[in-house]
Amino acid sequence: METNSAVLEISTRKPRIDALPEYTDYTDRGCDLYPSCLQCPLPRCRYEDPGGAAAMLRTGRDASIIRLAEQDGVAVDELARMFGLSRRTIFRVLRTATGGGCRRGQGPPSRRVRG
Repeated sequence: METNSAVLEISTRKPRIDALPEYTDYTDRGCDLYPSCLQCPLPRCRYEDPGGAAAMLRTGRDASIIRLAEQDGVAVDELARMFGLSRRTIFRVLRTATGGGCRRGQGPPSRRVRG
């Protein structure tokens, strides 16, 4: 009789909430950036990061802009041309890197290049 009660107990248990559903297709379909999640070179999934893939790509771009400006002394106009961005965006990236958060009217004087 003990065997029947054990079978009855197992069959009446509620399924775990975190258990994977049976008969589900778990095909690795990737995303619009890479065809396979398992072979994706990104350090984190684009859907896990706030801002998605654009934020991850911007981070690398911004690091390159900062390095070129600080170490190589590349001018803002040249950086804007190299990265296909506006001068304003380059200034914003550089200001963020230096920890500056100037509000309108409280920032340093304009660095406009005259030519």
